[in-house]
Amino acid sequence: MNEQELLTQLYDFTLVGNAPEVLQLTNAGLDMGITPESLLFDALIPSLEEVGARFERGDFFVPEMLIAGRAMAGALERLRPLLAETGVQSVGKFVMGTVKGDVHDIGKNLCNIMLEGAGFHVIDLGVQVSPEKFVAAVEEHQPDILGFSAFLTTTMPMFKANINALEKAGLRDQVIVMVGRLVLHDAAVSSETGSRAPWLRRRSLS
Repeated sequence: MNEQELLTQLYDFTLVGNAPEVLQLTNAGLDMGITPESLLFDALIPSLEEVGARFERGDFFVPEMLIAGRAMAGALERLRPLLAETGVQSVGKFVMGTVKGDVHDIGKNLCNIMLEGAGFHVIDLGVQVSPEKFVAAVEEHQPDILGFSAFLTTTMPMFKANINALEKAGLRDQVIVMVGRLVLHDAAVSSETGSRAPWLRRRSLS
């Protein structure tokens, strides 16, 4: 198998979420002398981008995205220390957490995998994250972006509570805030976050 054939297979097996094959091909590629950057940017990330495109078209659903994301996560575990050794620069720092009152984390975890694959350094605060913990994380890690994830409609008001806590701590203007849940409607997001910015219509995962 030559380099291009391996990258093609790595792409294909990531697309269908075959985690053992993805890890095996990642290791085989490294043994062949393929750089970690090439495995990541020429196979893994393009494959996950195709997964996202199929999800947008309605050809894939959350389970397909989840197994593809998990397959990529295994490869990233192998590549992460090697990428650090080669001096690959992070594109930014992202703090993520599921809001207080909510224990759902599938969407958050999948988003984290995608962010890591795109080159972000992700700090995952877990679930049931209070406004105070989000504030403390911003103070400690100084992220470029702060993500609030929620699944339950009843926990959407925590978006605004978290933003209020950031404002009270004088941190709101220091970080970009992103929110995600199963379905996001423009009016609801504006109401719960105080945002007046236009929102892209999208199929959300969190």
